Amino acid sequence: MVDIMSERFVRQLEELHVELITMGSLCEKAISLSAKAIQGEGGMTLIGKIFETEKEIDAQEREIENLCMKLLLHEHPVAGDLRSISAALKMITDMERIGDQAEDICEIIPFLKGRSGQACGDIDKMAAATIKMVTDSVSAFVRKDTELAERVIAYDDVVDDFFEKVKNDLITMITQNPQDGEYALDLLMIAKYFERIGDHAVNIAEWVVFAVTGIHKEEEQ
Repeated sequence: MVDIMSERFVRQLEELHVELITMGSLCEKAISLSAKAIQGEGGMTLIGKIFETEKEIDAQEREIENLCMKLLLHEHPVAGDLRSISAALKMITDMERIGDQAEDICEIIPFLKGRSGQACGDIDKMAAATIKMVTDSVSAFVRKDTELAERVIAYDDVVDDFFEKVKNDLITMITQNPQDGEYALDLLMIAKYFERIGDHAVNIAEWVVFAVTGIHKEEEQ
């Protein structure tokens, strides 16, 4: 009987990993589509896909939440397994917020009035960097790889540097072309949302470290 319960628990943990990978992939998709939409690709059809993806992320969050609750209530996990499930519940909150940020970016795009974000190429680089962070943070959880998680946390400096470059470029744009003030502010808000996505990826990576070691960054401070 114990072996049967143990096998079931292992299967459910594997299912949790698969569901988290799926949710991570949806977050990557939402970020990637947002970056394309900023460059003027796809029009309203692409924006519609981003809203659909955000709904899928919300549904995936509920699915994982239910799975975690079943594991906690029926399997009574302890030690590392308990930390993994608790960390997964925290991680999906950050993943859901990543979906929200991608949606927020899309809501700004119509205000660009047909202009693309190509005037500020570093926004594209920010998007690529945040996709890498999300991918690596979920991989770190599945592999229980604290070194990879720490690299994700450190990589946030790259995103922050891009944000500073975007901000400086937009200040120059406003100085040289005051009529572009609203356009520049919209791009700055988009860059800020990408920076927040990076922050959520850091949170995910910090929960990975907690799942493996039992130590969370906030406790170290």
